[in-house]
Amino acid sequence: MPILPLLLLPLLAAAQQPDWSAVETETLRHFQALVRMDTTDPPGNEAPAVEYLKRALEAEGIPTETFALDPKRPNLVARLKGNGSKRPMLILGHTDTVSVQAAKWTFPPFSATRDSGYVYGRGTLDDKDNVAAALAIMLGLKRLNVKLDRDVIFLAESGEEASVRFGIKYMVENHYAKIDAEFCLAEGGDVVRSGGKLRYVTVAASEKIPYAVRMISKGPAGHGSRPLRNNSILKLAEAVSKAANWRTPMRMNDVTRTYFERLAVAGSKDEAARYNGLLDPARTEAVQEFLALHEPKHNSMLRTSISPNMIGGGYQVNVIPSTAEATLDIRALPDENFDVFLEQLKKVVNDPEVSFERTSRDTRPLAPPSRLDTPAFRALEESARKHYPGAVTLPTMLTGATDMAYLRARGMQCYGIGPMVDGEDGPKGFGPHSDQERILESSLHRFVRFQWDAVVGIAASR
Repeated sequence: MPILPLLLLPLLAAAQQPDWSAVETETLRHFQALVRMDTTDPPGNEAPAVEYLKRALEAEGIPTETFALDPKRPNLVARLKGNGSKRPMLILGHTDTVSVQAAKWTFPPFSATRDSGYVYGRGTLDDKDNVAAALAIMLGLKRLNVKLDRDVIFLAESGEEASVRFGIKYMVENHYAKIDAEFCLAEGGDVVRSGGKLRYVTVAASEKIPYAVRMISKGPAGHGSRPLRNNSILKLAEAVSKAANWRTPMRMNDVTRTYFERLAVAGSKDEAARYNGLLDPARTEAVQEFLALHEPKHNSMLRTSISPNMIGGGYQVNVIPSTAEATLDIRALPDENFDVFLEQLKKVVNDPEVSFERTSRDTRPLAPPSRLDTPAFRALEESARKHYPGAVTLPTMLTGATDMAYLRARGMQCYGIGPMVDGEDGPKGFGPHSDQERILESSLHRFVRFQWDAVVGIAASR
């Protein structure tokens, strides 16, 4: 009799793994169905996607709730109960996408066309891949009756791309108890393959905070045939140049420091010398200048960045305008005191005829980086080693913005993950927000397996 439980152990272990062939067929079906829904934001109409997810989850006996500021823009919450010995974990995906210019697409943007091993369509990489993967994981956990130490919550949110007041902001401010968790997995990371070789797995553990500042220059109006040294456009151009060329202070946190340390180990000899040189007083200036010219992403990860992206002034060719203005896209480090930073920027420009105004934008709250010593991050590293062998795991700070900032501000430890992409795809126009957005089918399926093992590692009972 004592032998029987031992014989059962392999069967019990095998039962914890889904039938991956069946999962892949089902996931692709759900994924294509979601991509075929036009949920572009603006204007935002995520209701069809939420209804689809609701039906798929409830058909398997998984309870759902919906919460909405606008009925066309609901948020769905599904929960699988654990034994309560540990705090819940959250899986987050957004159902909206950015807009499209359909005429520029080779395949219609909402067709989910399969071609040469790829699926094409708006949202295939941002963020219906995460939504479909979360759905697959919830269905798998339920069907296999995986015993959980913590609740697993799935939030399919609206409004991430352009109107957080309908999505994460609304949920955090009005229904936080429904999504409160110790850990969160969301978008923001990826697995990079270059030249057909796996390079690294990124896990987003921090992000910069977006701000918009308008600079307004003033000067006397006049006749264009009589140039003025205090022409408002000339003054603005000088101010923009000073702002954009200001090398703001370099400042690392635990996430970026670990990122560059691991990148140096995984890179070439030249890359190792470069990234290690960031903290060498004799070399750091030259390395920072190299990054500014050749690796703008890495340069932005080191500092609060300024990019002048909109400029305007004048209304007639022979009239010197009395005002001109430019809008700066400023991405602040997560610990930046922005009021202090803005005062420093004014001193850099040093022109009393140029004023500064903060303008409204879909910003995020200040939030500290997520820790790297948690069971969740360790589970992600372990799963990455299994599914992406030979690729180093890099905790990273996103230069863009995600909705994880709202959750980190509440103390939740959040980690952004994503599927494998070819480094060559972005410049060719196949990346997120592009006119030929696409994902490898094999990459989607691998991502589901990677996330499955991570979720089981974080939430399943031992």
